[in-house]
Amino acid sequence: MTEDDKTGLSHLIAKELNSSDKIFKPDFNQKSGRELLAFYLQSKFKQVLSYDNKADEPIFIDVRYDFIQKFSRRLIQHPEKRIMIGITGESASGKSTICREIQNVINKFQMPVTILTTDNYFNDISELIKKYGTFDNLRDSGYDVDSPNNFQLAVLKDDLEKISHGEDIYSPEYLLNGTGVSVPKAKLIPSNKIVVVEGMASMYGENKEIYDIKVYIETDLDIRRDRFLKRAYTERNQDLENAKKHWEYILGAGEKYVKPYRAEADIILNGDSNLTYFSQILEYIHTITNNFNN
Repeated sequence: MTEDDKTGLSHLIAKELNSSDKIFKPDFNQKSGRELLAFYLQSKFKQVLSYDNKADEPIFIDVRYDFIQKFSRRLIQHPEKRIMIGITGESASGKSTICREIQNVINKFQMPVTILTTDNYFNDISELIKKYGTFDNLRDSGYDVDSPNNFQLAVLKDDLEKISHGEDIYSPEYLLNGTGVSVPKAKLIPSNKIVVVEGMASMYGENKEIYDIKVYIETDLDIRRDRFLKRAYTERNQDLENAKKHWEYILGAGEKYVKPYRAEADIILNGDSNLTYFSQILEYIHTITNNFNN
């Protein structure tokens, strides 16, 4: 991304904020008000896509042809429900990094957004790890760690249903200390207006049907490999040989369990996008969806 790209987006944000040509805030309790909002959002989102398409490193790789219309109908017909966004992608594609940047923007603008990670819905495999001695030994025995069968999908489905209807939940917490312990109902997850659910398991099973927006993060294979290995031996204290062995496992698991959901995504994002530019895109979206005359 060039400096002109950054300056141009900042200019668009300033232009929106200072514009005297704003619509009056619609009455979202009235269908006509929601229809006006939907039409407004459609035109503005098309502006975002048009701008991003001209960037040196676009964030949006692809957008489903009927996504904008489908999402608009959802806003009009079911305004009472939370807006559910599912984010998936293969390991080291950038899901967590992008969600951290979303969190930064949330904090900056105090937006009503919840982020839920499905990694906390791994099954408790502590007894299996005790049996085999280590997590790595369990994996090497042929245990399919990333399989949908190794997630508490029924619990996740129940939690997503509750949170989508405005009910706060307590999610499990999977401990990242090599013990394989999952603590039930350990983390309070508030039900805000927008709920972002990220992780490879976000689309597993019937859970994919709950999302209003399905996002797939895609990144070059070499970049993913470098990220994974660096994370393995700098953050998780794995030796390089074992990290490479685990990479081969997740490469196959991702191809088998995660990549098929690419075809069902509403939006495919570049997981190696410039985070400054990505945050400005989010800021621009925030601006155009909250900048009305009162």
